[in-house]
Amino acid sequence: MTQQKIATIFGATGFIGRYIVQEFAQRGYTIRAASRTPNKAFFLKPCGNVGQVVPFPCDGSKKDIEAAVNNADVVVNCVGILFEKKKDQFTKIHVNFAEQIAKAASKQGVGRLVHISALSCDSSASKYAKSKLAGEKRVQKAFPDAVILRPSVVFGAEDNFFNMFARLARPSFIFLLPLIGGGKTKFQPVSVSDIADAVIAAASAPAAEYKKFAGQVFELGGPDVIDFRGVYAKIKQFTTIKFCTVPLPFGAAKLNAALLELLPKPLLTRDQVESLKTDNIVSPKAKTFKDLGISPRSMDSVLPTYLGQYSYKKQSAEKLAA
Repeated sequence: MTQQKIATIFGATGFIGRYIVQEFAQRGYTIRAASRTPNKAFFLKPCGNVGQVVPFPCDGSKKDIEAAVNNADVVVNCVGILFEKKKDQFTKIHVNFAEQIAKAASKQGVGRLVHISALSCDSSASKYAKSKLAGEKRVQKAFPDAVILRPSVVFGAEDNFFNMFARLARPSFIFLLPLIGGGKTKFQPVSVSDIADAVIAAASAPAAEYKKFAGQVFELGGPDVIDFRGVYAKIKQFTTIKFCTVPLPFGAAKLNAALLELLPKPLLTRDQVESLKTDNIVSPKAKTFKDLGISPRSMDSVLPTYLGQYSYKKQSAEKLAA
């Protein structure tokens, strides 16, 4: 009887992580969903058969990390934060924790490690990007064969990008959406399902094929390149919400962000404004989805499946049904 393979996933309960769990489950892996609070990973159990998805306690200590990766065939790190609640959190999570995972995977003899980073981390001046790049370097030093994936802005049903702007655009909230820095920053939005496919491509490739992936960095962007005006145009197209936009210089945006940072979950931070000074698109010479054998989904094929919830017509129909 063939022994079931084990995949340890750090960040399994997050937006990207839950899709990765689903893909591994469909391929018969036993999944350790490593988390400080294992009960928060219970919702992942239906992704697989009984006992296939196992919430695994991990408080971030060396001992717990090593226990989580012990005997694993593949380890995936998709832990990340978009803003800091405490000082130096970017460094603690994106750099130190990532390094600890890579060292533990190497020590325990794990065959494959996939690390989720961020697109443009090698060119942006933001603290977020710098921490992501530093994390990559630490991971590569500890586990030279690690596969690094750098996704652009991620979209999907539970995203905090298109959904956030759609919520903000509703008449019950605000009527003006900002074009920070004139709205000229370019993005290459990528489907969360495609990121999960990229992880699986690296994790489950035959040994001979995996040699082409080992130690490589892949920049993951979808087939569409748009700026902020394009983002807002997509929201208007698929939600029927009518709203206006207003240019907001970077300096003014940082002043506003300084106040928004006081919120428990800020809509914008000064560091995020800084990141918008750099385009978030795939480099011409980078390895991409194509090198992983994947054709990424377009925004138009995915956005209508969830942005329609903000449509006036749908909301009106739901009210009548109630």
